Amino acid sequence: MNYLDWIVLFTTVLFIVLYGTWKTRKTATMEGYLKGDNSMKWWMIGVSIMATQASAITFLSTTGQGMEDGMRFIQFYFGLPIAMVIISVTMVPIYYRLKVFTAYEYLETRFDAKTRSLAAFLFLIGRGVSAGITLFAPSLILSTILHWPVAITTFLIGTLVIIYVTSGGTKAVSLTQRQQLAVVMTSMIVAGLIALYKLPDNVSFGDSIQIAGLLGKFNMINFLPANIESNLPEGVSSVSELSLWQKVDLISKDRYNMWFGLLASIFLFLSYFGTDQSQVGRYLGGVSITESRLGLMFNGLLKIPMQFIILFIGVLVFVFYLFFQPPVFYNQELRDRALDTPMADSVRFIEEQFSEVYSKKRIAVDEMVKAIQQDDEEQIKRHVDRVKVFQSEEGALRNDMKKIIEKAIPNAKTQDRDYIFLNFVLSYLPNGIIGLLLAVIFLAAMSSMAGELNALVSTTSIDVYKRSINKDASSAHYLKASRWFTIGWAVLAMIFAMLASFAENLIQFVNIIGSLYYGTLLGIFLVAFYIKRIGGTAVFWAAILSECIVVYCYRYTDIAFLLYNVIGCGAVIGISLLLQQVLPAKAATVEQKP
Repeated sequence: MNYLDWIVLFTTVLFIVLYGTWKTRKTATMEGYLKGDNSMKWWMIGVSIMATQASAITFLSTTGQGMEDGMRFIQFYFGLPIAMVIISVTMVPIYYRLKVFTAYEYLETRFDAKTRSLAAFLFLIGRGVSAGITLFAPSLILSTILHWPVAITTFLIGTLVIIYVTSGGTKAVSLTQRQQLAVVMTSMIVAGLIALYKLPDNVSFGDSIQIAGLLGKFNMINFLPANIESNLPEGVSSVSELSLWQKVDLISKDRYNMWFGLLASIFLFLSYFGTDQSQVGRYLGGVSITESRLGLMFNGLLKIPMQFIILFIGVLVFVFYLFFQPPVFYNQELRDRALDTPMADSVRFIEEQFSEVYSKKRIAVDEMVKAIQQDDEEQIKRHVDRVKVFQSEEGALRNDMKKIIEKAIPNAKTQDRDYIFLNFVLSYLPNGIIGLLLAVIFLAAMSSMAGELNALVSTTSIDVYKRSINKDASSAHYLKASRWFTIGWAVLAMIFAMLASFAENLIQFVNIIGSLYYGTLLGIFLVAFYIKRIGGTAVFWAAILSECIVVYCYRYTDIAFLLYNVIGCGAVIGISLLLQQVLPAKAATVEQKP
C-alpha cells in the first residue's frame, strides 16, 4: 500500500460515516430511532436487507469459496424467493396490523410474556455472537494486512459504527447502507474485470469460462453431493448401486446441493427474514405494507444474482491463478511468522516443491488452452486430466504447509480461504484500487454490524427494558436508553471479536450459528400463526426441548447444519402439539387478519 491507497481508504470510510451522522442528526423519537419514522421506500428496504445480510464475511469468504469450490454455493439461495413470498403474504400484514417495534412483541399478544421473552433471549444470544463474528472477520484480516494489532482494527470499526448508529438509529443504518453496498459491489466488479484484463493476451473471456467449466467450477446444480464418488460406502463401487436411504444419508451430510437449496434453506430464510429482528426491523420501517412486501421481493430476486457475481469473481481469480503462480499459503503474514521459527527450512522446501508442480501445471494449462481454441475434444480431455492431477499435488502440498505452520505456530488459524481474494488484491491490483478494496472490508463490516446492532438494541429496549424493567418511562427516556444500549452491544461485540478465534470458513460459521436457533424461532412463529389451539406454556417448553435437540445434533451427529432449521422447527411444532394434550388448556389466541 502507498499514500494513495491510504487516502482512498480513509476518505471513503469517513465520508460515509459523516454523511450518515449529519443526515440523521435530528432523530429525536423512539419511532425515528427504531423504525425510521416508517419513511422507507421499497427499494431502500431491499437494499438495506441485502446490505445487512452481506457482511465483510460474504465478500471475503464467498470469493474464496468460489475459487476453491466453484459455484455450487449459489444453490443455498434458491429457496430465498419462495421464502420472501411466504413472509410477504403471512407475516408482514400481522406485524403491521399490531404496529410492533419487534417481531417478538407479537408473541406476547398471541401467547404470553414468557414465550416472548424466550424468543427475544434466543435472538439476543445468537445475534450477539454473530455480531462478534461479523466484526472479528474483517478485524483479523485488516490487522494482518495493515500490521496493526487486532484490538486496534476492532476498536476502529466498532467506534465508527457507534458514531452514526447512535446518532440516527434505523434511519442512519438504512441511509449509509445504500452508499456502502454501492461502493462494495462496484469495487468487487472492478476487481473481477482486472483479473480478466491481466490474463495472457491469447486467453479470451470465452476461453476463461470454458476453462473454469472444464475444471468443475460451474457446478451450480447438484442433486447429489459433489464428492459422492469419493465417499461411497464400503462395498459400493458406483452411485447406481446406492440404495435410496444411502443416497439420503449422503445428501444429509452435504452442505450445498439442490435439495438443500429448495427445501432446507427455505426454513433458514423463513427464520432469518421472518423472525430475526435484524431483518424484520428493516422492513418494519417501510411506508406501507406494500412497500415492505416489494422490498422483500426485491431482495429475493436480486440476492441470487449478487451472490452469483461474488462467486463468479472467485472463479475468475481461480482462472487467473492458473496463469500466475499463487502462494502455497494465502495468509502471507502467518507464513512470514513461520519463517522466523525452526520450521523455516520446511516452509521453504514446500514452496520449492510447489513451484516445481506449478511449472508443470502451467505447461498443461497452456496446452489445454490450445486444445480449447482448436476445438480438439480428445486433447482437451487429456490436458484437463493432467491439470487436475497437478491440482491434486498442489492441494497435498498446501495441506503439508498447513501442518508445518501449525507446528511452527501452535493454535494458528491455518484455514486461509478467507485470504485468497485479499492476496489477489494486494499482489496484483493497482494502487488506489487496493485502498478502495480495503475500504470495502471496512464498509461491509460496518454495514452488517450496524444492522445487527440496531436489531439488538430494538429487542433489548422493547422486549426487555420497556417490557420487564421500566414500563412507564417517557419516550425521551427510552430513546436515551436505546442509544446507551447501542454503545453497550457494540462494546460487547468488540470484546468478543478481540477474544475470538475460529477455524471454520467464516461464511459457513455464521450460517451454522444462525442454524442453531433459527429453526426453534421459526417453529414458535409458525405455531403462533397457524395452530390456534396451542397455548403459550406448551410452545414455551417445546421450544426449550427443541433447542436441546438442535444442540445435540450439532455436537454429536454429522447432520449438515442447514437441516438444523428443519429439525428445530419440526420439533417445536410436534412437541408443542403433544404437550398441549397433557398440559392444562390455556386460551392464548388472537384473530389473525391478512
